[in-house]
Order: sequence, then structure tokens, then C-alpha cells
Amino acid sequence: MGKTFLGAQPSFPDAARDALLDTQLRSNLRGAMTTIRDKRAAVVAERPDWEQLRDAGRAAKDEALGDLATLLVEFERNATAAGAVVHWASTAEDAVAVVLEVATRHGIREVVKVKSLTTDEIGVNEALREHGIEAKETDLAELIVQLADEHPSHILVPAIHKNRTQIRDLFLDRLPGAPSDLSDEPRDLAEAARIHLRSRFLSARMAVSGSNAAIAETGSLVVVESEGNGRMCLTLPDVLVSIVGIEKVLPRWNDLESLMQLLPRSSTGERMNPYTSIWTGVAPGDGPQEVHIVLLDNGRTNVLADPVGRDALACIRCSACINVCPVYQRTGGHAYGSVYPGPIGAILTPQLLGPGQAESLPFASTLCGACYDVCPMKIDIPSILVHLRNEQSHPRLESAAFAVVAEALRDGTRLRRAGKLAGWGRGAVRLVGRFPLPGVRAWTSSRDLPVPARESFRTWWRSHD
Repeated sequence: MGKTFLGAQPSFPDAARDALLDTQLRSNLRGAMTTIRDKRAAVVAERPDWEQLRDAGRAAKDEALGDLATLLVEFERNATAAGAVVHWASTAEDAVAVVLEVATRHGIREVVKVKSLTTDEIGVNEALREHGIEAKETDLAELIVQLADEHPSHILVPAIHKNRTQIRDLFLDRLPGAPSDLSDEPRDLAEAARIHLRSRFLSARMAVSGSNAAIAETGSLVVVESEGNGRMCLTLPDVLVSIVGIEKVLPRWNDLESLMQLLPRSSTGERMNPYTSIWTGVAPGDGPQEVHIVLLDNGRTNVLADPVGRDALACIRCSACINVCPVYQRTGGHAYGSVYPGPIGAILTPQLLGPGQAESLPFASTLCGACYDVCPMKIDIPSILVHLRNEQSHPRLESAAFAVVAEALRDGTRLRRAGKLAGWGRGAVRLVGRFPLPGVRAWTSSRDLPVPARESFRTWWRSHD
């Protein structure tokens, strides 16, 4: 487990190269993401105060990140007073240990889960399976991915890489109780999943969730979702364990005002979220009677320490940046090797994992800036990408290389001599082809150096004058 997300993965260039060969994947992504983008644009255009909402939401997150230690202690105090048990988890292993301890103590053999990137990040499902406990995903898209033995490929729509015919075939093969005449109509697919999950909800004794926000002043947790499965998980079982990234804390209840307007419009293109569940500790006779809250670090304090990279922690997981990214639309999410794909994953994953990990992801971008334009929290993703790229470079080598180029370009005689040298070296370049150059390894390791011309244009022109 640890901070490995999905375990050992190929580098993004290698994984992307394979994904680009999948024409069905690209077709699925193109259709789904066009619809999502159009819906978002329409509902955002309805709000003349959209920029003010973005400013308010970002201000709340900045305040929280600026005083995180104090707010987390305040949250713990208020959540504990309301009857919850709060745990502090520095690592993925610490967080998973809490889930396993609670499940084992209650003799649990099956848990139902609310869609949660945080639990995917730390490998909760895999850890439970190793101990003979089945974790049942209840979000429709997460259920599809789980049945297919795959990982989510999108923050909001985990099964966006599949079309409805593929899902129908999957249900017929692996969904218990699926009718033999199941069609690929969305209504029929959803009904088959609903019938399958209903018995799980009614028999579940323990649920595991994440959280979209944690309110410090009340000790409350917030989960937003579109299907109602989260509401079932958060109210029916006797035991609930919620794993919350420490960056999710907000100072005040009123800070939800802007968040609850920004998130649905930016994610699903809806004016308001269909289901918003908010709970505070334990209420006798109402909902889970044992509530555990795990405050997860897992590299987040390291991200917070970076004055540039820390902006990634303001993300509210809406996926707007993913939906406009030209790179993601062609490769899908699996190529990123992380539960956080797309532009936000390209800046968050390398920071969470630490030096030497996921080094190719900051280069998985055209730096077109579309992600910055649509981000409801105004996270300057392109600037962070450049910052992370620079951390992997060799400034002295780059400076020396550019100094040599500048000298050659500054004088015509030097430029002609450089051209001759390049011509003489064409045989060596043709022989070596692709190789990593010091200082720009990420660029040259996936590109062939162009073979220099035998003679410069000026030389050719003089000989044909």
C-alpha cells in the first residue's frame, strides 16, 4: 500500500502510447466529455456572479490551508464532542489499519462504500480483500469498474471509458441477478444495478466513505452525490468509517455556500447537487451509532510546504480540468497510473508520492491553459506544471546549453560554423537516434533528434545562385 496509488505503473508516455491505439476508448471519451463540457458551460453562463463565487470559494480554501493545524484540532474537538471517534493517519498504512481494526472488531465480512478517491488512493479495497473482507462499491460507475477488475479512469465518471453496450455485456457476465434479456438502455442498466445493490444496503453493518468537506466549527462531514447510494450507505449501517484528506477542512459552515454552488456546476453541469448528506457525530437512534473519522495526511503536509505546489490542495475534485484537457481526451485516465488523472493528477500525484515518483506526469500537458480557465478554485495548474518540471531539470546544464545557442545565434559567422558542425555530426545523430540528453531528459527520451541537413540553406543558395 503506502503512497503507491495503483502500484507499479508504466511511465505516462508508454501508457499513453498504448491508449492511443484504442480507437473505441477515444470514441467513448469524445462523446461523453463533449456532453459534460456543454452542460457545464450552459449552467455557468447562467450565473452573472460566477467569478465572485470562484473568488469566495478560493478565499475559504486559502484561509483553511493557511491555518490548517488549528482548524484540524478544532474539527477534532467538535466532532469528538458530537460522539465521533477521530483518528490521525500520517500514512496510508495508518488509515487502512483503522478500517481493518473496526471491521475486525465487529466481525464484518462485507462493507458498502461511498464513491471515494481518498479510499482508492490508499488502497482500502485491496487491503480489506487481503483480510477476507469484501468492499462493495455502490456508485454505479464505481460498481462497473469494480466488476471489470479495473481502476477508475475519471474523477467524476469512473467508467467514462466504457460505452453502454460494453457495460451491458459486463453486467450479463458478472453482475449477480442481471436479467438474461438485459438491454443496453441506461434506464435498464441502472435498474439492474439498483436491484443488485438494494439487498447489500439493507444487510450492510458497516460503511466506508470519504468526504467532500469537513467543517471545523461544527465537526461535520459533507458528502455530495447524484444517485442516492451515498445516502443509503451513510444512514443504514450501524458503523461508519470516513477517511478524509486533511485539505478538505473548511473553517465555517457558511463556507459551504460557495462550494455547493461551484461544485455541481463544475462537475455534473447541474444547478444543485441531487443528494447532499451532512452528519455530525452520532445521533441516538438515527443513522450509524459508531462513527470513525480518519484525518489523512499521506504526503499532504509535504505539498503544503511548497509555496507554489500547495495550490493543488485547493482542488474540490470537480473534474472540470479533466473535461477540457486535450491530452486526457486522447489517452483516458488509466495512462496516468493514479486515481487522480488529468491536469490535477499531473500536479497532485507527483507531490503526494514525493521525489523520484511519477516524474513524467508534469510533462503530460500542452500547457494550453484551458484547465486554469475552467477551474472553479482558480488553481493555476499550468504554472504548477512548469514549477514541477523545473524541479526535475538541471538548471546549470540548461543554462549552459542556452548560453552556447545564444552565442551561436548572436553572430553570423558562428552560426555558419555551427551549421557545418551539425552537418558533420549527421551520421552520429542517425546512428544514435533517440537518447536522453542531460537536463532535458523528459523531452528527448521520447523524441528522435532530427538529422541535420548536409548543408545549410545559405550554403545551398550560394551554390545555386
